[in-house]
Amino acid sequence: MYSFPTTSAEDVIDQPARAQFEVFLDEHRSDLNSCLDGLTEEQVRRSLVPSRTTLLGLVKHATFVEKVWFDEAVTCRPRAEIGIPATPDESFILNDDDTIAAVQQAHREACESSRRATSTLELDDMVHGNRRGPLPMRWVYLHMLRELAQHCGHADILREQLINE
Repeated sequence: MYSFPTTSAEDVIDQPARAQFEVFLDEHRSDLNSCLDGLTEEQVRRSLVPSRTTLLGLVKHATFVEKVWFDEAVTCRPRAEIGIPATPDESFILNDDDTIAAVQQAHREACESSRRATSTLELDDMVHGNRRGPLPMRWVYLHMLRELAQHCGHADILREQLINE
C-alpha cells in the first residue's frame, strides 16, 4: 500500500523551489488524508455545516482536485474519460461504497499518480488542459497548496467538532 513521503518542510529549506513545493503539497495531502483516522464511518459522514461538506467528502473532493490539476490539466483528457464528476460540488457527494478505507486509498493513489504525472515537468512548463488556458506548473502547484491548505483548515474544524461532541 502506498504511503505519503516522510520528508518535512524543515528538510527542504535550502532545496530548489520545486522540491519545496512538492514537500509542502505532500504534507498537506497527508494531513487531509489522516483527518479521517480514528473516527467512525458515521462520524466522517456527518454533516455539520449547511453545504455538502463532510470529513469524508473533503478527502473525496481532494481526490477529484488531484485528478483535475494533475490529470486533466496535464494530459488534456476530459473529466468523463478520467472518471470524475463534471463539477467540484458533485465531488463531495458520498456513495454507499465510500468508506474511510476506500476514500483514503483512492486519495493516496491519486496523489501518487499526480507525482508521476509531474515528475518530468519543470515549474515553468505549461499545462494546457485547464479551462483557464495554458498555465505554468508553478501556478498549478501554488493553486493546489492554497486548495489543500483551505481544506485542511476545514477538516481541522470539522474534526474538532466531532471529537468534542
